[in-house]
Amino acid sequence: MKPVQVDLPDKLAAEITALVQAGWFRSEDEVVRLALLEFVRRRRFELAEHFQREDIAWALRQKKETKT
Repeated sequence: MKPVQVDLPDKLAAEITALVQAGWFRSEDEVVRLALLEFVRRRRFELAEHFQREDIAWALRQKKETKT
């Protein structure tokens, strides 16, 4: 695994700590890992579409610049 350091707002950090203390998760690392995994899973197609649109826009700009 690759370690990543993240600064969190105090309120969010406290909520994560509370989830661990309540027994919902084994560690704060697990909470963050699962949250990121869920974010990527839910947003994967949206993010891919966004990057594809950026690539298309770039290509159209290049095409326009070569015509002028």
